[in-house]
Amino acid sequence: MADDQNAADTVEKLYPVLHKFVPAARAKLDDGAWDYLVGGAETETTQKRNRMSLDRLAFRPRVMRDVRTLDSTCTFLGRKLNLPVIMAPIGSLQQFHPSGGAGVSQAVGEFGAIHMLSSVCKPGLEAVAEAAPDAARIYQLYVRGDAAWVDDHIDRAIAHGYMAFCFTIDLDYYGRRERDKAKGFLSVSRQTQAVGEEYQRSFNWDDFKRIRDKYDIPLILKGIATAEDAEIAVTEGCDAIYVSNHGGRQLDHGRGGAAVLPEVVQAVDGRARVILDGGVMRGTDIVKALALGADAVGIGRLQGLALAAAGPEGVVHMLNILEEEVQCVLGNLGLTGYDQLGPEHIYMEPDTVNPPHKLSAFPLLEEGY
Repeated sequence: MADDQNAADTVEKLYPVLHKFVPAARAKLDDGAWDYLVGGAETETTQKRNRMSLDRLAFRPRVMRDVRTLDSTCTFLGRKLNLPVIMAPIGSLQQFHPSGGAGVSQAVGEFGAIHMLSSVCKPGLEAVAEAAPDAARIYQLYVRGDAAWVDDHIDRAIAHGYMAFCFTIDLDYYGRRERDKAKGFLSVSRQTQAVGEEYQRSFNWDDFKRIRDKYDIPLILKGIATAEDAEIAVTEGCDAIYVSNHGGRQLDHGRGGAAVLPEVVQAVDGRARVILDGGVMRGTDIVKALALGADAVGIGRLQGLALAAAGPEGVVHMLNILEEEVQCVLGNLGLTGYDQLGPEHIYMEPDTVNPPHKLSAFPLLEEGY
């Protein structure tokens, strides 16, 4: 216990702010793993638009409110959380730290968030559940087999205590990630892409309806980018709509996630939960997403940076910092909880202050990342 506390204290001193994770992660990762973590598809326009769609959102604070007592907790799909945050699925976590998915699940269990485990992340479904039995865990699947293959994964996830099951639906053709291609880096997800990729490409609403009819576990569809598909998903019984463009790593020249969010929230109209990811790096981003109607946010790159820099302890500390940031934002908006937060607290600015790029959320970083 003393060793654990000493390790936590060390991490807290080394990383007093979020951007301190960046140089430490870069120093520990080779060029291939680094570019996989921070890169996007082709011109990386979608990736940049993720940040731009968040940065254009300005706050409209109210003053003269009693904000002595703040509550930044929430409930998501029946689970009480300290923050409305999901560690987004990353297939190559083990390339950032040996603990891989087990380390992240342990970290979110300690803090009180959710880990969405990628189906191509090591050490795998069962081992992660064994390593973090009490953590809030969601299993995410790339479809690489027939109906029996899919059902086997769902059965195993249910048997091992996963609280929901997610299908990623925006990876029919693997995005042209030119940073990876130029350096010959082959990520875990790309290594598995060629095996059974025809099943992912043929996965459709009839397949989802079959699964919905058979299973009671909450189902999530990750990769929704239009109101039209959100409407179909809810009609077919989807429990959570995950607004995502794969962190800008799939379809280039897409819209930023926060730009898509309002139309999806309107289409869903409270009939399902809504998750947003894409460029979320700060507490301000979390509050903006919730103001526009999201119920939770997914965090990808920041998760990888914290894990690479300082292991599972780094992920816990990153979440602690986000919690402090969220509470600061809520209080300075004149709010004591998310129930008071809404679109009236947001104003759309015509331009962004910082030119958007993969790490533009951290303008105090020196050049070179």
